Amino acid sequence: MKKVMFFMFVIVLSGSLWARDFSFSAGTGGFVGGLFTRYDLEANGSIKIDAGQNQNQFNYGAMVFFDATYGELGISIQNGRNKWKQILDIAGSSDPDAGKGWETMLSFSLLGKYPFRFGPRFTLFPLLGMEFQISLVQKRTISDGYVYNRDDGLRERDKDGNAYRLSDWNSFFVELGCGADLEIMKRIYLRGELLYAFRLMTSYEKKNLDLIKIMTGDNDPSMGGLTSGPILRLSAGYRFSNS
Repeated sequence: MKKVMFFMFVIVLSGSLWARDFSFSAGTGGFVGGLFTRYDLEANGSIKIDAGQNQNQFNYGAMVFFDATYGELGISIQNGRNKWKQILDIAGSSDPDAGKGWETMLSFSLLGKYPFRFGPRFTLFPLLGMEFQISLVQKRTISDGYVYNRDDGLRERDKDGNAYRLSDWNSFFVELGCGADLEIMKRIYLRGELLYAFRLMTSYEKKNLDLIKIMTGDNDPSMGGLTSGPILRLSAGYRFSNS
């Protein structure tokens, strides 16, 4: 009986949601954001390693979006410029380094949203969803001034001695935030969205961790940290239908 009541509740709730005004729209705009990485790693095998990396990145780009009232699909091109520094202590011998980096990513985001209308022209909505980024360019310069592509195999290699692939920097994010629409003309509106994104571990980071395990003989090194940051999107949209 409880299961029947639960399914009836879901059906009624779904009906009430879809009974609201439903519209389809699309638009374009730009965004800026930051991405901050803080990692610490300690391995205690036959060789002791204590490593840490700090990276601050400024992101910017352009996007298009498609909106269906309760969901938003975004496609964007993102450029990122970062400054990084790291400390690598191997068996008591410290090897600090610092430099700059550049990247270009093709991104696809899918966000769920629930609109709350405040008058005929203004709408607020919470956002929750995910974003997948495909790496197109990865470059770095280190303290000696040398600029290189990170997938060329000259400066960075995995545990098997192979060059990293661009796909190793592909990344998956979980995003949450809020947004607002302001209708400025019939069917035309301005949209602002503020999100905070949390990145999951990339294939590059996992391969680096495997390399550390082989170097030290520690099969369970201690690793902690987080990569996250804010995103501000500003765009204009056109509403095709409203029923």
